[in-house]
Amino acid sequence: MKTLLIKTEWYISYLHPIILEANVTFASLKHQLILYQCLLFISAMKHKINIESWNRKEHFNFFKQFENPYYGVTAKVDCTQAYLQARQAGVSFFNYYLHKTMLAVNSVEYFRYRIEGDEVYSYDSIDVSATILRDDHTFGFSNIKFHEDFDLFDEGLKAEIERIKNATGLFTTGYQENIIHFSALPWIDFSSISQPFSLKAADSCPKISVGKLVDSDGKKEMSFTVYVNHALVDGYHLGQFYTNLQEFLNQ
Repeated sequence: MKTLLIKTEWYISYLHPIILEANVTFASLKHQLILYQCLLFISAMKHKINIESWNRKEHFNFFKQFENPYYGVTAKVDCTQAYLQARQAGVSFFNYYLHKTMLAVNSVEYFRYRIEGDEVYSYDSIDVSATILRDDHTFGFSNIKFHEDFDLFDEGLKAEIERIKNATGLFTTGYQENIIHFSALPWIDFSSISQPFSLKAADSCPKISVGKLVDSDGKKEMSFTVYVNHALVDGYHLGQFYTNLQEFLNQ
């Protein structure tokens, strides 16, 4: 049997270091990818919220009935320090600010809540599905594992970008609930943006879009638009996200 391919070996070691310690080998890429999907499932630990005793029970029951319960906010975010840190470290600014964004996402409890059927679950960790642009100007949906350590996150993101660029089609992995949807529009300095929604699909994932990095009064700023499901996330929690995001970017 051949040992793991480099990229798949990274996925497995990243998600479950015990496998490498056991020196497990896999016969085919198919088996490797199956294991990768299984480990994604295992890593998505969650617990159910008791809606009856939840202090947002009335809010949840009210907003979940809406045809479109999402609302969005756009705000300028100061990326001066983050841009400088990324350049000094010699890393991709996109990778750097995406990691800071995911730190902020995971720091807000209500951003980790998901509606599944008639229940609400809180996930221990939220990953990111970012749109990755290909050379032919199409894009694919990625699946990037979150990690608090930037180097591990960066390594995984690089591998996922390479995978998407060498794949075709829009959907290249299985669906996860413990994700956010993320897209970057580095060509446009927008002041607002709308999101496409399927009113027939059950969806409670936050959706984040960022715009062009621009110079403004000696600072480097980007627009961050965040759409959230009001059945789960209120304005207070959205404010927490923006506050935490700015703090992480300033580090």
